[in-house]
Amino acid sequence: MNATVMQDRAPAVAAGAGERAFFSARDLHGYYGDSYIVQGVSFDIRKGRILALLGRNGAGKTSTLRLIARADAPSLKSGEVWLDGQAIHTMRGYQAAQAGIQLVQEDRRIIEGLSVEENLILAQVANGRGWELDRIYSHFPRLAERRAQEGVTLSGGEQQMLAIARALARDIKLLLLDEPYEGLAPVVVQEIERILHEIKTLGITTVIVEQNAVAALRLADDAIILDTGEVAFTGTAKEVLDNADLRREYLAI
Repeated sequence: MNATVMQDRAPAVAAGAGERAFFSARDLHGYYGDSYIVQGVSFDIRKGRILALLGRNGAGKTSTLRLIARADAPSLKSGEVWLDGQAIHTMRGYQAAQAGIQLVQEDRRIIEGLSVEENLILAQVANGRGWELDRIYSHFPRLAERRAQEGVTLSGGEQQMLAIARALARDIKLLLLDEPYEGLAPVVVQEIERILHEIKTLGITTVIVEQNAVAALRLADDAIILDTGEVAFTGTAKEVLDNADLRREYLAI
């Protein structure tokens, strides 16, 4: 097995020699109340890379994303988060968003009462302007067709497109995707995959959490597997795809 057990908290995706990591998480420890959920997670990401953050249910994947984005819960008891030289761990959630971290949550959080276009415009106002509307619509033609429709009345797949587009409408440096394929029909998953592959070609640094591990690994450059809140494996996505024993032990696939 090629898995590397992380006992010394070393970065999981090391930058090249003499190269500063674009993103670094250092020894993150997070709690929901008294429940110790994230137990010393560390990793780096080079700019423009996509990292698949994998593990069984309850491994701490979503909690790790929320710690990075400085969401209200879980609480970060210790550890550091750095993005492009900025100390994110000292920030509140809205400040982390202003610094360029955009979290697309599993429930999508489309704003009720606003049209597709109004959701996008509000995102630009709230956290600084990212992609212009014309650019968004060129990559999301289905949203262009529905720009005047209330966002919460879209299908599940269209709401996922809107949630991703809304992140890109902001001043983005790091995209965090939590279960982007959850609950979607296979044909819609293919459309979301197409969009994510386009984003990959644009060099946007991304972390993807997804129960459909094979789909995430096909998209990703690098991979980390969490097991009960700790890093159990670090390597390339190809290493995971090529290692049946590793997938069976940690991902049950």
